[in-house]
Amino acid sequence: MATGQTTAEQRSLTFLRVAIALQTLAIFFQAVTAGLLLSSSHGEVLHSAGARVMYGASMLYVLAAILAWRPGGGSPRPILYASGFLVLASAQVVLGIAHVPSLHVPLGVLMFGLSVLALGQALSARLPERSGGAGRRA
Repeated sequence: MATGQTTAEQRSLTFLRVAIALQTLAIFFQAVTAGLLLSSSHGEVLHSAGARVMYGASMLYVLAAILAWRPGGGSPRPILYASGFLVLASAQVVLGIAHVPSLHVPLGVLMFGLSVLALGQALSARLPERSGGAGRRA
C-alpha cells in the first residue's frame, strides 16, 4: 500500500512543481510584455492577456498546494505561500487597472523573485523517506 501512497504523493508534488513553473513563466511573460507596452501597439493586448493567464496560474498554484497537502501528514505551508501569491496577484491586477506603475512595477519584480524562490524550493523538495522498508538491513 505504501507504493500507491508514494505514487500519489509524487504526482501531487509534480503537479505542484508544474503549477509553480507555470506561474513563474507567466510572471516573466508579464515583464516582457510590460516592455512591449512602451514600444508596440500590441503590447497592451499581450499584457492584458498575460495578466489573465498569470492570475489563473496563481489560482492553479493554490489548487495544487491544497491537493499536495495531506491532512495530518504534511505541512500546510505551501498553501500559505500559494494563497499569498494569489493575494499579491490580486493587488497587482488592481494596481494595473488603476494605472499605478509606481507600485505595480516593483510588486511585479517582487512577485517574480518570490516565484523563482518557490520554484527552486519545490524542485529541491523530495518525498519523505519511509522507515521500516523491506530493503533495509540491520
